[in-house]
Amino acid sequence: MALLLIVTAAPAAAADPLRAYARDTWRSLAAMTGPSGLVADHVTGDLSGPSAYTSPTNIGGYLWSAVVARELGIISRGEAEARVSRTLDMLAALRYHEISGMFYNWYDPSTGAVLTVWPEDGSAVTPFLSSVDNGWLAAGLRVVQGAVPSLRTAAARILDRMDFGFFFNPAATSPIGTRGLIRGGFWDTPPPGCSVASGTVWFTCNHYDITVTEPRIATYLGIAAGQIPPTAYFDTMRTLPDSCDYAWQEMRPAGFTTTHLGRTVYEGSYRYRGITFVPSWGGDMFEALMPDLFVPEQQWGPDSWGRNHPATVAAQIEHGLHDARYGYWGFSPASDPFGGYGVYGVDAMGMDADGYPSDVEGGRYDAGFGDCRPAGPPAVHGDGVVTPHAVFLALPYAPGPARANLARIKNDLRGYGPGGFYDAVAVRSGRVAARYLSLDQSMIMGALGNVLAGDVVRRAFVTPGFARAIRPLLARETFHVPARQPLPQLGGGRAVPTQGS
Repeated sequence: MALLLIVTAAPAAAADPLRAYARDTWRSLAAMTGPSGLVADHVTGDLSGPSAYTSPTNIGGYLWSAVVARELGIISRGEAEARVSRTLDMLAALRYHEISGMFYNWYDPSTGAVLTVWPEDGSAVTPFLSSVDNGWLAAGLRVVQGAVPSLRTAAARILDRMDFGFFFNPAATSPIGTRGLIRGGFWDTPPPGCSVASGTVWFTCNHYDITVTEPRIATYLGIAAGQIPPTAYFDTMRTLPDSCDYAWQEMRPAGFTTTHLGRTVYEGSYRYRGITFVPSWGGDMFEALMPDLFVPEQQWGPDSWGRNHPATVAAQIEHGLHDARYGYWGFSPASDPFGGYGVYGVDAMGMDADGYPSDVEGGRYDAGFGDCRPAGPPAVHGDGVVTPHAVFLALPYAPGPARANLARIKNDLRGYGPGGFYDAVAVRSGRVAARYLSLDQSMIMGALGNVLAGDVVRRAFVTPGFARAIRPLLARETFHVPARQPLPQLGGGRAVPTQGS
């Protein structure tokens, strides 16, 4: 199956466009980072106007991006160490929640002050501490520990006080009765809206109960540190069961029930245009593949993630090229080309029946749920929005198609500027979101570091202790995704392996 499995010899390093993409992407991250060492959330397309706020995720992304830039020869070892050291010094001085060791969600990148007034409109902000955002900061700190020996101790001082068990609620129950989930986060002052008071904090009412979504990085970190029980990995849902009680999900799943570590697990999956996969919440690439930048999920879970990641990429390609017929693919939350921010994905690939659309108009897919819910009208796809960072995440699983898709986005859609790929492009109108988000740029740098520098991000992130804690969990599970499945729209109906390229 040519799209996923045929890997041609790489061109000479000097001529490899991936290296040019990395160089320009780093230029945008450098433009977002001022004397404080804190990267801004985003910058304008001409690299002249960084935002006045940042987050733990942005800071973590900058840390691992600096390591990648060093490994690819974009900056010197001395410059990389100086940049990372400056950021760590600033992190050590930031206000944080002393009981949990966690960081607030929004800081002023110039001063490091916790934001209580949103700089763009003057509205009040109640300081919040997010489990997933702190997870990405911790990931960046772990990469520094593994890749920059001179700064290992400085990174450890910050990382070692972060307790992901603070987010874990052993009493939380998912819709199917599994127990023990991480919360979305908490406030340390009374917030507006729904919250649950506990001691000196107010927790969010929501918990993360889906397996294929980005908060699993926080769960991995908590389990590896002994702060969260290993059973938490199996307490999230692959899908809801095949029952009319759960007919509100995107489509009727197929699967089987099994047990792991004494936990009952429904191994459900969806099927879209002949491709079987375990869905994310919204159907986007970010939820499915960002944790894989750090944890070698494909290798550690050959019968779970090793099957699901290639199938996820194949289904995104199938949607963009053959279902919606955009001529391009790669769908994930990003800047809206018409202003603001948008959540893009492949609606059919998300558990949420009102999942993330792939176009500006919000076209929806509704397969129905057997006799429990009739199918809706066929989806109508309008001005599709492709997001380059999603394509970079797919590089390990579809290297040839990803390279070709990126070249078309750059050359045909004019989706490229001085800081690399712009954040998003609407393919039919040609409208470009001409700005750079540090999160999306750091995903691109992480993906390129792994592809071009021998899994540098994963090698730095994973320690022997982390592998001992997490690898057996991933290795014991088999998703309800065939080891060999026909992908008729991509490979002429041949049965092909889904365990990578």
